[in-house]
Amino acid sequence: MKKLIAFVLLMGMAVSMTACGNEEAAEEAKSGKDTFTVGFDQDFPPFGYVGDDGEFIGFDIEMATECAKRMGKEVVLQPIDWDAKDMELESGTIDCIWNGFTMNGREDQYTWSDSYMDNTQVVIVKKDSGIEKLADLEGKIVEVQKESSAQSALEDEDHTELLASFGDFLQVAEYNTAFMDLESGAVDAIAIDIGVANFQLEGKEDDYVILDEVISSEQYAVGFLKGNETLRDEVQSTLMEMVEDGTFAEISDKYFGYDVCTLK
Repeated sequence: MKKLIAFVLLMGMAVSMTACGNEEAAEEAKSGKDTFTVGFDQDFPPFGYVGDDGEFIGFDIEMATECAKRMGKEVVLQPIDWDAKDMELESGTIDCIWNGFTMNGREDQYTWSDSYMDNTQVVIVKKDSGIEKLADLEGKIVEVQKESSAQSALEDEDHTELLASFGDFLQVAEYNTAFMDLESGAVDAIAIDIGVANFQLEGKEDDYVILDEVISSEQYAVGFLKGNETLRDEVQSTLMEMVEDGTFAEISDKYFGYDVCTLK
């Protein structure tokens, strides 16, 4: 009987310890105490992409990595399908969306950091296309990345007439495909973020041009699950530290040639 009682007590202690361990693990996973998982589009240079060495690099990648380091967390870089970003965030697969993510028009859908960069939506065409302004896109085939800021801007009510004038309006999964389509003549123009446009056209200025007339202006910020103000505040505070000690400007100059920071 004594042995039986001892066995029952031992099993009870084991179950209790396991339950306690599970609760601690669940709480740790919930708080993201040890890791900071960043969702990004790996085909969106210069903000996030695959480098020549096969590693993820980019402006936002370096910013997020430095931010995680200062917060005492291990950064986890998680490439995602851009049109599935909300599902990834809601399921807890990622802690935030940090990759040239436009907050305009989405203010109520996420908990946002302060905007850290201004951006505009522009149009790229071949230099000999004869297209010089947005009105010249009438009857032309225009392409954007699906679920991108450019698509949202063109589908906004302010551009109803412009969108209706296109011969066709196509969406592709990534901008690399869009540039191949433009090069082959399958499309006449690409609507795109100015930062991505400048990066893609480096060394190709004799073949392509960015129209002077812009589609819209916007701001980039880090997006968190609605209500996750604790992590947002931690990231926001860390970003301000990076601004104050010059790290933000240093990373910015590496990718853009100047300091893009709008944080005050």
